[in-house]
Parts: sequence; C-alpha cells; structure tokens
Amino acid sequence: MKRRSTHWFPVVLLALMAALTYWLERSVQAPLPRKDGSQRHDPDYYVENFTAIRLGPDGQPQSRLKAVKMTHYPDDDSTHLIAPHLYRFGKDKPVTTIQSKTGLVSREGEHVYFIDDVKVVRAAHADRSELTVTTSWLHAEPDKDTADTDRPVVIRDAKTHITGVGLHVDNNTHILQLHSRVRARYDKTPTS
Repeated sequence: MKRRSTHWFPVVLLALMAALTYWLERSVQAPLPRKDGSQRHDPDYYVENFTAIRLGPDGQPQSRLKAVKMTHYPDDDSTHLIAPHLYRFGKDKPVTTIQSKTGLVSREGEHVYFIDDVKVVRAAHADRSELTVTTSWLHAEPDKDTADTDRPVVIRDAKTHITGVGLHVDNNTHILQLHSRVRARYDKTPTS
C-alpha cells in the first residue's frame, strides 16, 4: 500500500500545481469584454430640426433650445447637438442667446457645452446696447444662469471691445469676470 501512494504522489502534486497555475492566470487577467452591447457608444434615437421649451414655475418660458440635429446615447445618457441655439428668458431681463457649431447636454440637462464658434448675445435693453461674447468653448449651467470658459474670449458692445482668456458669467448678478490677459478699448462717443 505504501508503494502505491508513492507512485500517485507526483501525479497529485502535478495536478495541484496545474490547478494553482490556472487559478493564478484567471486572477490576474482583465475581464473579457461583454458582448451584450452595453460597452458600445451607439445612439438610441435622434431628432432633426427640433425645438424644446422649458417652462418656469409660473408657466412662462424660461429657455428654448433649438438644434439642427440631436442624437442621444444611452450608455452615458449624453445628448449631442448640431448647431444648437439656446435662448434664455427672464422677467425684467433681456433675452440672452448662445449658439455654436456643436453642443453636448449632460444626463439631466444641468450642463450644456457649446463647442466651436460660440457666440453669446445679450439683447439691448433699457440704456444698455447689445453685448456679444465670442469664444471657442463654453460651459453653461442654465438652472444657475451661469457660464464659464477657460479659452480666449472677445466681448463687444456699442462702445467697448475687450479681449481676455477665461470668463465667468453670472446672469443673476450681471457680472462678467475675465481671468487673465485682459485688454480693453473704450470708444467715447462725441459730445454734442
């Protein structure tokens, strides 16, 4: 009997080593990609030439978003826009529009990113002329009525031309903050 166990000992030891090697290989390898489609970034729907209006608590329009095309992706719940135009309305506030070549809206619509040839226009009101801001990228938070960029900007109105890098706009306080490399030119109108 003792002789038989000595013959089987190397076979059992070899089987244990093979099992241990298999277990180690499976432990350190990355998981295989899932083939259920959840890893893909495919759109689930798109809409062309649309307009969406968001109403405030009083039933009045707060904002209107128009675009040539909207494409929704379910994997990250993002919405991509072609030629978006966002209009912001407010009681006793001038209409503000933001437009660009492309855009991206976050999951719940709290963040809207305007990309390429961004133009912001605040309509003329009271004693203020129309104000235009141009940049290459802008992050807007419509619910907070704010916008930010870290890119070069140009701001113009009837008398002023300002350039700089980086901008924070708070439409609630009517304050524009430029972050760096600010240059301004003020054209004084002739007095009569």
